[in-house]
Amino acid sequence: MPFRKYRPDEDPAPEIGSPLAEAVHRREKGTLTTVAEALRHRQAVLAYQPVLQARSPHQLAFYEGLIRVRDEAGRIIPARDFMSAVESHEIGREIDCTTLDLGLETLALNPSIRLSLNMSARSIGYPKWFAVLERHLAQNPTLGERLMLEISEQSAMPMPELVIDFMLRLQPQGIAFALDNFGSGATSFSAMRDFFFDAAKIDGQFAQGLHANPDNQAVVRALIAVARQFDMLIIAEHVEDLEDAELLAELGVDCLQGYLFGAPSLRPPWGETQPRQQSA
Repeated sequence: MPFRKYRPDEDPAPEIGSPLAEAVHRREKGTLTTVAEALRHRQAVLAYQPVLQARSPHQLAFYEGLIRVRDEAGRIIPARDFMSAVESHEIGREIDCTTLDLGLETLALNPSIRLSLNMSARSIGYPKWFAVLERHLAQNPTLGERLMLEISEQSAMPMPELVIDFMLRLQPQGIAFALDNFGSGATSFSAMRDFFFDAAKIDGQFAQGLHANPDNQAVVRALIAVARQFDMLIIAEHVEDLEDAELLAELGVDCLQGYLFGAPSLRPPWGETQPRQQSA
């Protein structure tokens, strides 16, 4: 799948139609440069957020490893501030490679944990991504049994055949797959029959304030019914309110993730030394 390699000195500005368009272009170019420099100097880290069982006493199910980069001042930049700008560039593929490398090293250092990591369907077929995976599995073939890869609904649905083939190749190695942001896009239910997702993560917009929003309650019930039909573990993200958490559990959600249970942290509770790539 072709994508454009970003080179700050060779990327001409498009025709600018308005001051706003010019400002957006400058901001995107600055973001690309910041992320590219962070990757070049190995200034990427993972923040870890717990995912808990929905039923009390809310035992830990696994952690999600969320990519962060450090800018030139050492400030931590979360993925939400740069992923939309890098997604269509090769830097987006490099971000996925770095996320996988850091995540697998974390699993190797900590045999008692399970970890989920985000990746874009655009990275399927990217040779470097597979090289990272093969290198780690060659050192420890059991790592795949504790790894879940999260692919967003928006990136999976436009290319179902590619995603299905990818999943069939990796699931024999124990790797699980989650459909991220479930409900946020135009889900193809005919494609859902053929996917092999092990889990579905209900998009966080439906969890926030759920107890006071009958419309979102109807949507969540429908999403749960679809996921159950396909034997998927159901996870709700962005859970911040106890009443929402209790209702999600009552509706049939299996796991909960959000600030109610813990914010993403660069200092994981297991206390192991962090992966090598986290420092220059």
